[in-house]
Amino acid sequence: MKLPILKYPDPKLAMKAEPVTVFDKALGDLIDNMVETMYAAKGVGLAAPQVSVLSRVIVCHIKPTDWRGLLLLVNFEITSKLPLEIQSQEGCLSFPGLEVPVIRSAHIKWKAQDSKGKFIVGESSNLEAICLQHEQDHLEGIVMMDHVSRLRRKLAIKN
Repeated sequence: MKLPILKYPDPKLAMKAEPVTVFDKALGDLIDNMVETMYAAKGVGLAAPQVSVLSRVIVCHIKPTDWRGLLLLVNFEITSKLPLEIQSQEGCLSFPGLEVPVIRSAHIKWKAQDSKGKFIVGESSNLEAICLQHEQDHLEGIVMMDHVSRLRRKLAIKN
């Protein structure tokens, strides 16, 4: 089921998500619905707070033609970042049609749980690392506009 995506400046986007403690059918359904919503919106990532659920759940799929690249991550946490940084034009499903330059780490290590509660660890680089850092921000109540100057924010939101 496709879920409605919150649009900025909805105050829920600034709220911090809570850890998931129950791994049940409802969580599996949420994850399935988030994936469907992300694909329907032609996005590469989505965090539960963007669909009004304040739980630490993210989905990310950089290469939709390769189903093995689909990441379904619960209680996601970045454990380390490579000091090498890259700047990219980031978009966000909560800011349709808007892109802003954001600097992120080019490589991260992370840990999470799957939909059944099993612990997993991973490493991501380049676009996947950028996506995961962007979605991690959503779990913390941070949106991409929080990474740009006040002037750039005003100009971007005006257009």
